[in-house]
Amino acid sequence: MKSVTFDGLRPFPAGAIVWQLVQTLWVGGLVLLHLATLAVLDQTGLAPLFIDQFASRASALLVAFAAACVVLQLALLVRFERLASVWRDFRGQLLSIALLSSAVYYVLRHWFAGALHWQLLSYLVLALSGLLLVLQAVPGRSSRAR
Repeated sequence: MKSVTFDGLRPFPAGAIVWQLVQTLWVGGLVLLHLATLAVLDQTGLAPLFIDQFASRASALLVAFAAACVVLQLALLVRFERLASVWRDFRGQLLSIALLSSAVYYVLRHWFAGALHWQLLSYLVLALSGLLLVLQAVPGRSSRAR
């Protein structure tokens, strides 16, 4: 008598697990800082200058962390799908937009310090590309979105 096993889903390879973990950390961090942490700090009645300084430093650190995570995800995408997937695959295009957006954020931060609205726009483009990336399939798995 044969035992019944379910082979529908194979276990994730290590690269797919790293992809999901890194994606959760950088996208979740960006969204959590902008939508939750800064809103709560604003409601607590702390000094506005303190909140602005905290937001500036935390945003800069998170954008740098996000850029490092995007580079890791690009390396994983190249490993799973080949180099051409960086510009042909939608995930590669989103990762390229995220990397470009983080570079624009730092260019604006260092050379055009007064352009806060443009910095916020590049931050939001980075977060939006991350949120759209969450809807895409993990490389190495099926092409179906989760």
